[in-house]
Amino acid sequence: MKRFHVHMHVSDLSQSIAFYSRLFAAQPTRVETDYAKWMLDDPRVNFAISTRGAKTGLDHLGFQVDDADELAELKARAEAADMALLDEGATTCCYARSDKHWVTDPEGIAWEHFHTLGNIPLFNEAATSGSAAAACCPTDAPTASAVPAPGDKAPCCGPAAGSPTKCC
Repeated sequence: MKRFHVHMHVSDLSQSIAFYSRLFAAQPTRVETDYAKWMLDDPRVNFAISTRGAKTGLDHLGFQVDDADELAELKARAEAADMALLDEGATTCCYARSDKHWVTDPEGIAWEHFHTLGNIPLFNEAATSGSAAAACCPTDAPTASAVPAPGDKAPCCGPAAGSPTKCC
């Protein structure tokens, strides 16, 4: 069964946690110093907020699936619709290990399709390895023309001109 996913960038995590906890009548299922997530059942949504974005607002949308078959189905749909697809495969981000791919809608909004395999203690394991992926996520939403120069921050959470990202 699929779960709708929304990721928002916020400027004040504590204030936003208090607001969304009242709005959802539920406490987050995960809270970190820069991130919070609610796994709601009514409606069935994975709602996440973080302070990692360059500007506040919507970062990306998506679908979280329960198994690899559902993820393959979403990938096949994207390919059949002739959408540009960025297949990250196995990756770590947002305090989780996942298999995922990305598509971008005609308005430039990134859509993440992912199957969560487990939790990890860091936002992104690549951040500790010193790789380019460590800079991911504290930037604006991806755009078709946003290709990071070497050393620049990668676009967050989605494909940008075929450039893979490793986050969210």
